[in-house]
Amino acid sequence: MSTTDDALQQLARFIERHPDALVLTGAGISTASGIPGYRDADGVRRGRDPIQGPEFRTSEAVRRRYWARSFAGWPVIDQALPNAGHRALARLQAHGRLGAIITQNVDGLHQRAGSSNVLELHGSIRTVRCLQCDTRQARAEVQAQLQACNPQMAEVTAAPAPDGDAHLDPAWLDSFRIPECPRCGGMLQPDVVFFGDLVPASRTAVASELVSRASALLVLGSSVMVHSGYRLCTRAAEAGKPLAALTAGKTRADPLYALKVTLPLQESLPLLADMLGTPCQPECV
Repeated sequence: MSTTDDALQQLARFIERHPDALVLTGAGISTASGIPGYRDADGVRRGRDPIQGPEFRTSEAVRRRYWARSFAGWPVIDQALPNAGHRALARLQAHGRLGAIITQNVDGLHQRAGSSNVLELHGSIRTVRCLQCDTRQARAEVQAQLQACNPQMAEVTAAPAPDGDAHLDPAWLDSFRIPECPRCGGMLQPDVVFFGDLVPASRTAVASELVSRASALLVLGSSVMVHSGYRLCTRAAEAGKPLAALTAGKTRADPLYALKVTLPLQESLPLLADMLGTPCQPECV
């Protein structure tokens, strides 16, 4: 038996012992769908610092920078499809091998793959809300508004960055116009938890309840460097629940894991699902 097979067999036995295990996912499960991750193998953030929530809401220049880069980067998110890792996870969940999913991702790919009982800890990039009247609209609709306000951007291309961001030439920012809420004229913000903001208390309570109900925690594709994700790991450990991880590179929770497997998720999760005898539908292939 190869080292890979042995590692996955250990993980399969962990799941067999804990079929209600709570799953916590991060950017590593979506990179194979073409969505860049934030961190390298050592857990260090790549590139520029992300926009902070308080800055977004108080500075028009920061909002202009966000929406211009989001306009250029949105097609990457919009066109992204669930990869084999997402589909295998949905298969494991559908056949009672795993419990609920808490994702730190905002791309919505777990739901598109068929997973159920998914809590989006940091919100969804696919929805935009008005901070004044709380009207919500699809991000795709806002893309059309951005295009109408900024016809000069029609041919712009930019290298993708995490969560629908893009590496856009700053020369485009000065002329970029930001749309307002079509209902009240208020400020629009993606329905996500920006860096510098707190996860809503109601969502944190749901996440804590999911941890308390599960017999174990399985981390997939996350460095859990962000406190909101790491806190779920420490909460599980403090409650005496075993933790396992399938993720590449260093993580903040490494001392807490009873088992850690460092293999690519889009390859290893389908193998794991096969080991656990979950039949694959034609669309899984």
